[in-house]
Amino acid sequence: MMFLHGIGEMTGDTLVSPADALISPPPDTFDVVLANPPFGKKSSMSFTNAEGEQETDDLTYNRQDFWATTSNKQLNFVQHIRTMLKTTGRSAVVVPDNVLFEGGAGETIRRKLLQTTDLHTILRLPTGIFYAQGVKANVIFFDNRAASPDPQTSKVWYYDYRTNVHHTLKQKPLTYAHLEDFVSCYNPGNRHERSATWSEESPDGRWRAFDREELLGRDKASLDLFWLRDASMTDLDNLPEPEVLAEEIMENLRSALANFEAVSPG
Repeated sequence: MMFLHGIGEMTGDTLVSPADALISPPPDTFDVVLANPPFGKKSSMSFTNAEGEQETDDLTYNRQDFWATTSNKQLNFVQHIRTMLKTTGRSAVVVPDNVLFEGGAGETIRRKLLQTTDLHTILRLPTGIFYAQGVKANVIFFDNRAASPDPQTSKVWYYDYRTNVHHTLKQKPLTYAHLEDFVSCYNPGNRHERSATWSEESPDGRWRAFDREELLGRDKASLDLFWLRDASMTDLDNLPEPEVLAEEIMENLRSALANFEAVSPG
């Protein structure tokens, strides 16, 4: 896919490797990692059994530098990307919702992120922006830190650009203009000086922070948070067009199925 987009060369030296990125620790570390790892089902491998039949089996990665062993591909990529960072490295990673709430290895990894990195921002994305329908995704931003007994995350800032937001790939695609308010709230010039747009007096604000201890106290240390009122549940006079509603219903059903497949043992 990278070759098709003009990244790398088909012949000669190239930065594009066909190898399994998750199989071993990276040979180099980096200052910045921006990634949209592949979504989908759990990692698996196909093989031919003794009867000559094709079978699949969950693929896990027993890496000493991983916090948890899991066949969940997205959780493995989050761990792998963390190992790619220099001590002062920064990253922004697109992940599906199950990374924010899945138990077991998911909880372990979230707790480790809050303890050993500065997981400072989560952008909640709307549906209708990816070619794969039904995808509910987020961008998690975290900075690596040197080993320390002290927790490295003090608070996580959330921007909810999903509730009451409607996008489609063709009729209303996501553009940079739609994210300008998030960029302003993020305050890239000095992210340590941020101001919430949400308060009890401004309940429609999309930008607010949650303390680390509050997040750790949630069931399974879930980072799957919303606080805005869904206008479609109360304002029946201003519903989206029927085709938009139908598309959102289908995307919600597909997303629910995808999340169930991601956490189901079979």
